[in-house]
Amino acid sequence: MDRRRIVFAFGVIYQTPPHLLEKIPSLLKSIVETQSTVTFDRAHFQKFSASSLDYEVVYFVENSEYNHYMDIQQSINMQIFKTFAAEGIQFAYPTQTIFLNK
Repeated sequence: MDRRRIVFAFGVIYQTPPHLLEKIPSLLKSIVETQSTVTFDRAHFQKFSASSLDYEVVYFVENSEYNHYMDIQQSINMQIFKTFAAEGIQFAYPTQTIFLNK
């Protein structure tokens, strides 16, 4: 194996404004492309889940070493976290809304 194909996903909250939802793929592309030995493939708003709006990211690490991949993924994750905080984009977590009739 000469390279690793990496696929990862995450969700943002439903309250995210449309202009930020549209911005997320380009933010992700920029973040991934800052890494050395990486080839960006794609980032998409993938689906509507029960408690999140889900994105999928795909890139290739041009190196087969697992530790090298994990160092890159950690760096990408940290940069996503920092960038989303600066942009006001919130990560989703499992939630439910209960409506009660009086």
